[in-house]
Amino acid sequence: MFLPALLLTVLLALVSLFVGVRDVSPFDLFSGAADQRDLMVLLASRVPRTIALVLAGSGMAIAGTIMQMLARNRFVEPSTAGTVESAGLGMLTVLLIAPDMPVIAKMLVAAAFSMAGTALFLSILRAIPLRSILMVPLVGIMLGGMISAVTTFFAYRFDLLQSMGAWASGDFSVVLRGRYEILWVAFALTIAAYVAADRFTVAGMGEAFSSNLGLNYRKVMTLGLIIVSMVTACVVVTAGVVPFLGLIVPNVVSMIMGDNLRRSLPWIGLCGAALVLVCDIIGRVINAPFEIPVGAVLGIVGSLFFLYLLIGRRNRVA
Repeated sequence: MFLPALLLTVLLALVSLFVGVRDVSPFDLFSGAADQRDLMVLLASRVPRTIALVLAGSGMAIAGTIMQMLARNRFVEPSTAGTVESAGLGMLTVLLIAPDMPVIAKMLVAAAFSMAGTALFLSILRAIPLRSILMVPLVGIMLGGMISAVTTFFAYRFDLLQSMGAWASGDFSVVLRGRYEILWVAFALTIAAYVAADRFTVAGMGEAFSSNLGLNYRKVMTLGLIIVSMVTACVVVTAGVVPFLGLIVPNVVSMIMGDNLRRSLPWIGLCGAALVLVCDIIGRVINAPFEIPVGAVLGIVGSLFFLYLLIGRRNRVA
């Protein structure tokens, strides 16, 4: 089954290459009839954009899976745990203090802020009694709202609201050659997540169980925090917020394949890439020649799926 899914994702990537305001025909390209401008659009914009969509989709889906293992809750992902909002606060800090900072440095600052925000979220979870599984995403959403409010206040104070609004939209139309390569760092981290998949699976069963099996729970938690924070920062710096992706894909794959990350992580990465490609294609064609950002499309799909999970959980409890 994996090969047909891989072929479908490749097909979506090929469709993504030839969908846009400028009509670049694959027939003209392969027959040699395409002009220089068509080649420039394809190589400088469409190919980097498609690669960025694949890397961001797979990375955020896997980051969401790791967060769910760390928090031991299916309703958690970077956009419902304050991680994304913390990365945004880091981006605002860079814009205020050193706007000309290199991209890699911006990513490191955003990663440091997102790591701090995620660690704060997990600390709050350990400090309060959780009588309901729904309390975990509620705490994350409230923490994210507080961080977002602080970010908005300072952005308003220093006249940067427009810049922050562009960052928050999850828009891949700004991705060009030379502006997406940092996402290969996210790809390397997803490989690291796959290598450590068995450890994350055991850590997801709790600290006591992990320690009894001889696993260093604290080190696995730290590794998970680093992977989640770095992947989130890479995507935020490149294209902005991509919400709910880490909620939708891991839950769907888990319903079908269970919680063994060694077996399910390749599927999660592949499905995350395919979902982002589909949402981007929809955003490009639904109101052509204008584009709807991927973040907006995913926000609609993700919120509906979140409600489905909540209603399903309530019905099972009843």
